[in-house]
Formats: sequence, structure tokens, C-alpha cells
Amino acid sequence: MAAKVITKKAFSIAGYEFKANLQEIEEQELGKQTLARLKENGELVKNKVGEQIYLVQVYDMKPNFDPMVDPFTQVIGYEISEAEDLPEDMILHTVPENKYVTVTHEGLEKDLARTYDYLYGTWMKLNNCQPAGYDFEIWDNRYKPEKPENEIDLYVAITD
Repeated sequence: MAAKVITKKAFSIAGYEFKANLQEIEEQELGKQTLARLKENGELVKNKVGEQIYLVQVYDMKPNFDPMVDPFTQVIGYEISEAEDLPEDMILHTVPENKYVTVTHEGLEKDLARTYDYLYGTWMKLNNCQPAGYDFEIWDNRYKPEKPENEIDLYVAITD
């Protein structure tokens, strides 16, 4: 897996937010429902920067955090250049400028945990880095979650 470190400037997304653990997200299909809702209302989002969709995940930085059990915040939305006239039920979330380790996950979305485990476990240890409490994914025209040719760009915020 060819991970690299980059610095990305701050950006904002307009979308929907929920808080749950991975088990609840999967069992209740919260991500799928939120993505469908976003796509239904996508034309209402002004100042979109492209059609790619962002999934931002914000974690409580506590010892022994386990995303299968501990709830965390997910925001699914579109990057916007300006926050004007947001649809009434959408939120604005700003991702700060930061350093990220990034890699492209290739394969079924259900296998994404292996890529995250590599970044948060093996890669962080090898590179003496710590997670900064959030990450995000970019879903563009390569996002085909149920197909082997699926590709998802992952960005994990890091501190030295």
C-alpha cells in the first residue's frame, strides 16, 4: 500500500451529520440513507466544488477508542467554496488545514477496515505519528462500493 503524507488546506462541506458506532451505522444503514438524502438534495447545494462526496469522521480521542462500540460523528456532504444559503436541514462542517497520510483503497467497500487498520496501526507505528482525531474519504466517479474496481481516497489527519 503506497501511503504518502501531504498537507491539505482547510475546506468546508455542506451536508448531513449523525453520531453512531460502526455497528449501528451498518445495522441501521445510516451511511446509505444519509448518502441517498444528500444526493436527493444535491441540487440545492450552492457553490459546490465538483460532484465528489466527502465522508468526514470525527472521533473522541480517548484511550482504547473502538469504533465498533464507541459512537463518533460522521458528516456526508459536498465541498463548497462559500457557505451561503445552505439548505435548511444541512450543516456546514469545516475541515482544518492539516497534515494527512493518504492512500487509495482499492476493492470492495466492505474490506475498507483493512486499509484503515493499516493506516491507524502499522503505518502510524512505523512513522512515529499519532492520529489527530478525524479522517475523511472522497467518493468520486470511482466509488462503486459493491464492485471490485471500487476506489476510495482516504485521508487520516496526523500529528508528529
